[in-house]
Amino acid sequence: MAAHRKPKYFPFGGQAARTAATLALASAATATVFQGTGHAAPRPAPAQVRAQVDHLYEEAEAATEKYNGAKEQVDRARAAFDRLRDEAARRTERLNRSRDALGAIATAQYRSGTLDPTLQLAFTSDPDDYLERASLAEKIGDRQAATITEVRREIGAVQRLRAQSEDQLRELRTHEAELRRQKSTVRSKLSAARELLGRLDTEDRARYEADVAAGDDGGTDAGSAHGSGTGAGRGGQDPAPGGPVPDATGRAAEAISFARAQIGKPYVWGATGPSSYDCSGLTQAAWRAAGVTLPRTTYTQINAGHRVSRSELAPGDLVFFYSGVSHVGLYIGGGRMIHAPRPGAPVRIAPIDQMPFAGATRIS
Repeated sequence: MAAHRKPKYFPFGGQAARTAATLALASAATATVFQGTGHAAPRPAPAQVRAQVDHLYEEAEAATEKYNGAKEQVDRARAAFDRLRDEAARRTERLNRSRDALGAIATAQYRSGTLDPTLQLAFTSDPDDYLERASLAEKIGDRQAATITEVRREIGAVQRLRAQSEDQLRELRTHEAELRRQKSTVRSKLSAARELLGRLDTEDRARYEADVAAGDDGGTDAGSAHGSGTGAGRGGQDPAPGGPVPDATGRAAEAISFARAQIGKPYVWGATGPSSYDCSGLTQAAWRAAGVTLPRTTYTQINAGHRVSRSELAPGDLVFFYSGVSHVGLYIGGGRMIHAPRPGAPVRIAPIDQMPFAGATRIS
């Protein structure tokens, strides 16, 4: 009987069989986990989470600078569109006045009727009166011709302005779409960072947030930025934010003095003060207080002055970080800067070697 049994059919053989078996075991293990008999994935190591969160914040800051740039373009495009729209309205009003003047002339001619000038002279009893009226009519004719020319000119100007306005409006809409895209990117990166932090236990998360708020940058014992040798407070906080800056002069000293007064204020992406800042918002505000207008983003601020090497740094220079030039601080001497680090970390003093150095610019 065994010899007449139908042989069993194995659809897989060799490597295929081993792969199928592996998949079957994995499926069984997965099912066991979902049935509650397995073990949940272990919590990630705090160091691993911290590295991932720091990277997400770096990406968020890069997106923030792109957002700032897009917002600057939106503001410029909107201002240009508003100017064109206002000019078109003024031209349209002028055109309407010219048209009204033409209408008044046409109405007056219709009411007075028209006669051949020779017949008017033949029938008039006072040639002098005729000549006076003829001269007035000629002037009216000249004025009418000038008004027609003005109407034509205004019609052309209004049409050009309306075409320019439409082009400017399209440009505005493009920049607004980019602004929304970068805003969404920033929010998604920050949300991902918060989600990662939520995977830490309460103690590890509290320790991480305390380190960020205090400035765990290795620079808390680097000495005073005043050059007096007095140690700065925890997190690089300067014990005398409004104190003198011996190494800085002129406008650089004014910019640094302003930046010192902002120490402790929160980082908020897209903010330019006075109650909160992002990194380029702080440097822009500091130099504005010194009477110098800087562009809005790190990408444009780095070209706002002349480049200097790290060995040539002087107080007041702008120092930039990361390969994408996505972060900026205000150098105050002694290898330290004032900067707005990131969400959860207030404006503070920190060493410039805590981030990858990308370049420096001196504002003239």
